[in-house]
Amino acid sequence: MGAVLNAGFLGEELIKMGVVNEQQIMHALEIQAKKKNMGKKMLLGQVLIDLGYCTEEHIAKAMARKTGSKFLSVNKSGIDMDTANLITPEIALKYRVIPTGMNNGRLQVAMQNPNDIIAIDDLHILTGYEIEPVVLPDNELSALIEQFCNINKNVEERTEDEENEDELDVVDNNEINEKPAVQLVNQIINHAIRAGASDVHIDPQEKSIKVRLRIDGVLHEIMQQPRKLHPLISSRIKVMAGMDIAERRIPQDGRVSLRYEDRTIDIRVATLPSAYGEKISLRLLDRSSEILSLESLGFPETQLKRYNEVFKLPYGFILITGPTGSGKSTTLYATLAKINTPDKNIITLEDPIERKMAGLNQVQMNVKAGMTFASGLRSILRSDPDIIMVGEIRDRETAQIAVEAALTGHLVLSTLHTNDAPGAVTRLEDMGIEPFLTASSLVGVIAQRLVRVLCPSCKKPHEYSREEILRSIPDFPLEPHEEKITIYKPVGCLSCNNTGYKGRTGLYEFLRVTEKMQKLILNKASTNEIRDLAIKEGMITLRNDGLMKVKKGITSIEELLRVVI
Repeated sequence: MGAVLNAGFLGEELIKMGVVNEQQIMHALEIQAKKKNMGKKMLLGQVLIDLGYCTEEHIAKAMARKTGSKFLSVNKSGIDMDTANLITPEIALKYRVIPTGMNNGRLQVAMQNPNDIIAIDDLHILTGYEIEPVVLPDNELSALIEQFCNINKNVEERTEDEENEDELDVVDNNEINEKPAVQLVNQIINHAIRAGASDVHIDPQEKSIKVRLRIDGVLHEIMQQPRKLHPLISSRIKVMAGMDIAERRIPQDGRVSLRYEDRTIDIRVATLPSAYGEKISLRLLDRSSEILSLESLGFPETQLKRYNEVFKLPYGFILITGPTGSGKSTTLYATLAKINTPDKNIITLEDPIERKMAGLNQVQMNVKAGMTFASGLRSILRSDPDIIMVGEIRDRETAQIAVEAALTGHLVLSTLHTNDAPGAVTRLEDMGIEPFLTASSLVGVIAQRLVRVLCPSCKKPHEYSREEILRSIPDFPLEPHEEKITIYKPVGCLSCNNTGYKGRTGLYEFLRVTEKMQKLILNKASTNEIRDLAIKEGMITLRNDGLMKVKKGITSIEELLRVVI
């Protein structure tokens, strides 16, 4: 047992638990000694984890058993802000602690070292509660402390000019009661940025305010606040966005830029009068984030190769279709990034400009001033463009000009709201575009959706037989030799905010307009006929692409069925 004695109580406890053996402890001690000689200090537990002999949960359980503390896992529950706020972020970082809840009048505090008497005494004085140390796996403790500190971190507002700064100072100084609202708005925005949310919804209810974040396309409620705070929150956000704080009867729009750490966040603000006050919606855009490449969006390899051939054509009409929030703009920007070279004059018409790109001439629509997609498109044709991007085809006039521009030697990219790629062809006909114009100009159509990616930390495998899978999903892509298949399902942990998913990827189908397809379009073929020919010519449907991603363990069946029929 010499190795155990050298390893201290942790190694001894792990052996008693049957997690590791003496030889593994010896191996870990040797590596620890080598690291120390190289000037790198490592704890034995970390060495054992790196070697794969145990997990962070095993280390935490061993620590809890030896110190007589309670072992806790908060993967499911997450952080309780009311309890956590009993201490400051500075204290949490100094002692590596976080309050997790109350137990019979005692404050439970997750600690890296439950025997740290100094920390326990300081926490008792600061909070006024008796302290009950509990042990968490180290990754959970680190995640909780980081989450707590980031929520309490302030954002720095960036104003466009000094006049706005003066106005903000006056409001902040004169309105004594606004300080809690300022802190709460900062907390909401911090939480949203940290969670990677695309939208924040602040909804007044009869007795409370409900705050929700849209993360990976799905809304999650994060807090409820007293209804009396709503006018203060509304006024604070309106001041930030340069809106009229006195006007509550009509919808308003505004913008604000914030500095968060080393990132610049643009926020579009929209208010809408409702039964219990103004609903406030915030759309968050990270100006500092890099434009995604086409390769990273989730395109099937064969479809990406075919799409590459199309957008490199000197002229033609390319449509990207899908519902709101399906990532069409991201695909457009990724495509423009590929073809953005000094020898190309690229002009875009956008409403609004979501991301500024060097080398592009980006034009903001202004309907009040008479600048619509149709009028803007007419104007830019006189500016000698090579490539034109129109944010959205909304009416017959815009569609007609876009098609004619493609026929006169321009590459035109735009978006349209249809359910699938073949449906875009018939939609143009419904909008009044003659089939011969569509057949001559259209070169390709992309349809897309966004699905959430399973969290790699907690996704759980389930094995099914061939018969079970085909009984539930007859078109599941199985090879003839595959008798069993593993499908992953979401679980939920601290790492993914207990959703089971982390991040999103695209589902794509790409319809290439070939000579045979042109003939079908000229003959006013139905959507089904166009779809059948496209599949015959190599198109992978949205559903098939989704099923392949389920098979690869990227997403789940439930998530696929949520977005694709």
